[in-house]
Amino acid sequence: MPIAGKGMLLTSMDIGATHEAEFNRWYDREHLQERVAIDGFLEARRYVAHVGLPKYLSLYSTATFEVLDSPAYREALANQTAWSKANIGRFKNMIRAVARITISRGVGRGAALGIIRLRPGGGQDRLRAELDELLDPADLDGIISMHLIESDPALSKPLTKDADTSSPGAGDWFALIDATSVHALPKAAARIVEHAAIKPLVVTNGTYRLLFDLARSDLPG
Repeated sequence: MPIAGKGMLLTSMDIGATHEAEFNRWYDREHLQERVAIDGFLEARRYVAHVGLPKYLSLYSTATFEVLDSPAYREALANQTAWSKANIGRFKNMIRAVARITISRGVGRGAALGIIRLRPGGGQDRLRAELDELLDPADLDGIISMHLIESDPALSKPLTKDADTSSPGAGDWFALIDATSVHALPKAAARIVEHAAIKPLVVTNGTYRLLFDLARSDLPG
């Protein structure tokens, strides 16, 4: 599959303008490297919104879904650095999805990402089958690969102070569209968001630009 591994952690958040420069410095200089160094993590990508909210988005691929509830990952969450605690405490509108990668088609990753958030409700097998037909980049110019991740509602909680608040979106699914540019995304996204059976399930539809990609093999040592 073009996405490495079987599990994915998706995080997205806004940050106040006062702390935005420090937030980006922390992500680029500490946080992504820390996470990719955890046993079972394979790579991380972070994005900034072109059109969409929250403003910042990160994707972390793991060898298996179970890595996202492993002792190594739980230890990392329980022992955040002081810099991490300060930045996480400033997150606004956080989304945190601990998910299984259930569909992944195409080859490679793009410089832009389309993300469609879906709230499946019942009929998940039928919805997955419909998306399996739609998530095919073969006849879409500028589309590199297309994917589906399905959140685990028990594990998908924000790291912020509202973590224990019940969220109707904890079990949401996300269709991910890797593209060469943001201009290639609307046609590919329309295939999904305008589909008669899927349209009522769409929560949000956004486009993001890649900021930084880090693979485990990139880490020093």
